[in-house]
Amino acid sequence: MAQALHFVAAAAPDAQAALGLMRQRYADAGADKSDVVIALGGDGFMLQTLHNFLSRKKPIYGMNLGSVGFLMNEFRDDDLEQRLAAAESALLHPLRMRAEGAKGVTEALAFNEVSLLRQTRQAAKIRILVDEKTRTPELICDGVLVSTPAGSTAYNLSAHGPILPIDADLLALTPISAFRPRRWRGALLSHRARVRFEILEGGKRPVSAVADDLEVRDVTAVDVAEDRSIGMTMLFDAGHSLDERILAEQFVD
Repeated sequence: MAQALHFVAAAAPDAQAALGLMRQRYADAGADKSDVVIALGGDGFMLQTLHNFLSRKKPIYGMNLGSVGFLMNEFRDDDLEQRLAAAESALLHPLRMRAEGAKGVTEALAFNEVSLLRQTRQAAKIRILVDEKTRTPELICDGVLVSTPAGSTAYNLSAHGPILPIDADLLALTPISAFRPRRWRGALLSHRARVRFEILEGGKRPVSAVADDLEVRDVTAVDVAEDRSIGMTMLFDAGHSLDERILAEQFVD
């Protein structure tokens, strides 16, 4: 039986043109009546779509009309029903961020990573606690992040963090341009770990916290933990699963 589809697209001209083409070829059942959401754009738009459809919990199949497209499938306007029927799935659990600051408490979800970043020319000073135990009394750095397996090939990889298999019950804790301790490369944590970042000298060295695309400035402390009560399903073409892509990233052609 054919699945009911709903198409969404990024604002870029190529994505909008593709949206018009796909709606000419396939019926759009709308957000509520659809079985699968088809996202047309790049990785950033895929993250937006995951957040936008959290309450509906529909599987999302992306087609790349952006730059990298690591989370997307190849764009083609034909054989969509057959591709969906053969698609492989990946279940993603987000991180939940709780950021404290002068303006109160902000909570947000992140499917890729939660990152803390210095706001000025001054290096940040951050204390790191894992499961309420201090592990790094003072990290002097440009920032630090916690990444999910799905996000481990994004900002985490650029910061020289480890690539995690999609089904690994792990999180990556990765410093960004650490000055002290100079040789600290980060840590692998259980997905059950509760990480707390406390900002030192925040008035002189302000820090922002970012959960995917939501930024909170001038934070004083940030708590991060995986939220297994939430799960979103992404669909990938047969033979091109997220598992395979993450594995391929670790080998040179």
